[in-house]
Amino acid sequence: MKKLLALALTLTLAASVFAAEYPEITIKELKPLIGSPKVTLIDVNGSESFNSGHIPGAIDYQASQDKLASLLPKDKNALIVAYCGNPRCKAYLQGATKAEKLGYKNVKHLTAGIAGWKDAGEKTEAAK
Repeated sequence: MKKLLALALTLTLAASVFAAEYPEITIKELKPLIGSPKVTLIDVNGSESFNSGHIPGAIDYQASQDKLASLLPKDKNALIVAYCGNPRCKAYLQGATKAEKLGYKNVKHLTAGIAGWKDAGEKTEAAK
């Protein structure tokens, strides 16, 4: 019984470590930053989705992952926001983790994703 409890505790702890992931940023917090140099957005929805509509100024992670370092700001404390489809989507972790591995300290997650952004009536832009 003790071994079973220890295993359950270990699994719970491991799950909580992975559940923390990255701090959330809300649409309300992000919206005033759009279009300014204060934020860099990473869209991790894939190029097809990106091309049809993304948050203005976002980087297409799928098309840019190999050169992401050159597209992100030099300031490692700059705000980097990764997002994907919706609150259940975890694809954003690819972009957020890559930014963190590149040394960025202020990486956040737009939990609402592109679906929440659109549902809130916010503007998107198509790829150029």
